[in-house]
Amino acid sequence: MRHGSFVLMCHAAIGARDGAQALTRIAGFMRLVLDELRFDIDVDDARVRIRLIDAHAPKSMFAYATGFILVYGLLCWLLGRRVPLLAAHLRCPEPADSDENRLMFCDALHFDQPQTYVDLSPECAALPVVQTTATLKTFLREAPANFIVKYRNPDSIAARVRKRLRQTRPSDWPEADRIAAALNMGEATLRRRLKQEGLTVQAIKDALRRDLAISRLADTQETIPQIADALGFAEPNAFRRAFRKWTGVRPADYRRAR
Repeated sequence: MRHGSFVLMCHAAIGARDGAQALTRIAGFMRLVLDELRFDIDVDDARVRIRLIDAHAPKSMFAYATGFILVYGLLCWLLGRRVPLLAAHLRCPEPADSDENRLMFCDALHFDQPQTYVDLSPECAALPVVQTTATLKTFLREAPANFIVKYRNPDSIAARVRKRLRQTRPSDWPEADRIAAALNMGEATLRRRLKQEGLTVQAIKDALRRDLAISRLADTQETIPQIADALGFAEPNAFRRAFRKWTGVRPADYRRAR
């Protein structure tokens, strides 16, 4: 990329209305300035997929990581939060420092794959772009240090709600009024501030349950009824329906594929 390309890409994306439109603009810009690596965006109810398409031999881990960080770091800043990564599939062989790469991407990092893509949490597609041309000046002044490190916003209300929920079993998760009290605010204030971040208490619970379900299916030998009970579902069929809604596949099929 020529010097100044990232600045122009930021200006192209700053006027987007939501995450999906921002990613479309970013990917379109990257296609104009890069010849050997093409970015495509695929959005559905289960995930937002960023494809990194190379027509010839697989690129290095460094190339994939650098290209992805440019896109992902800008997206997180535009939305004002860190977007959860669900999985990453890379065409390159596994490098010696793959543990460090998992810290940068996510635990579900797979190498020697037929395609290269990264799946993001699906709610980011509808989240509003909260940055402006005024805040862009500060962002560019501090780049690239402000997005080379995985974007975090630990002070967001959503992050504080997730932290509270993780401290208890899903079956014991409190309702919105008790969460608000634990955060020393009224329930209406909690709902209003979450709305500003594009979320609700129920959406946070659903996303956390989905992540816990995927982790248990991939990393444990627990049965489907055991996982359903641990996640607070009244019966296994309710869990199966919810998991299919989240991911598009049944829990057993997901585990079999893994």
